[in-house]
Amino acid sequence: MEYVTAVPHPRSDAAAPTRSGRRSLAMALLFGALGAAVALLATRQRWSEGTATVAGGAFPLTARGSDVTGVPAALAIVGLAALVAVFAVRRAGRMVVAGLLALSGAGIVAAALAGASDSSALDDKAAEATGDTSATVAALTHTGWPYVAAVGGVLILLAGLLALRYGRLWPAMSGRYERGADRPRRTARPADPERPEEIWKALDRGEDPTGG
Repeated sequence: MEYVTAVPHPRSDAAAPTRSGRRSLAMALLFGALGAAVALLATRQRWSEGTATVAGGAFPLTARGSDVTGVPAALAIVGLAALVAVFAVRRAGRMVVAGLLALSGAGIVAAALAGASDSSALDDKAAEATGDTSATVAALTHTGWPYVAAVGGVLILLAGLLALRYGRLWPAMSGRYERGADRPRRTARPADPERPEEIWKALDRGEDPTGG
């Protein structure tokens, strides 16, 4: 009885890293772009609301995410810039930018979760509405938008981790361009001495009219 040993196909082994690179690249681009969009959208929404007592009545107050903290929006923009910059650098530089991308996502998560229970933004508005610097907001409630911003941060964080793990397999912007000067120049044809106009044309082109 003969046993046949399966030999791995060299093309399949070589194509595996390429497939992994393509998949991870597509996922990183999707996660990074979607995460930044979600984080920016969430910071424009209402994160908390409450009331302040003005002239004996309840005055409604609301605070958007940008009123609570500007960190998620700023880091979302940094994350987008880092996601693009990943393709402009190579080797160690790519790892540094990928780390910045991951840190941007982690920072968004931390800032969003910290702002989920923050009341300082509404307290400032209450003090402004009442004219009393010691006034605080009453009937304070929070929405779920801070957690949506945190989800955006998680997506950016995942994009950064993918860049750290698979970034070496991703393509980079090439600085090599085809230039006309690189193409072979045609050998100048000697000018006909019996035709003076060809001699002058050769001299104008900076060529030796004798062909030497």
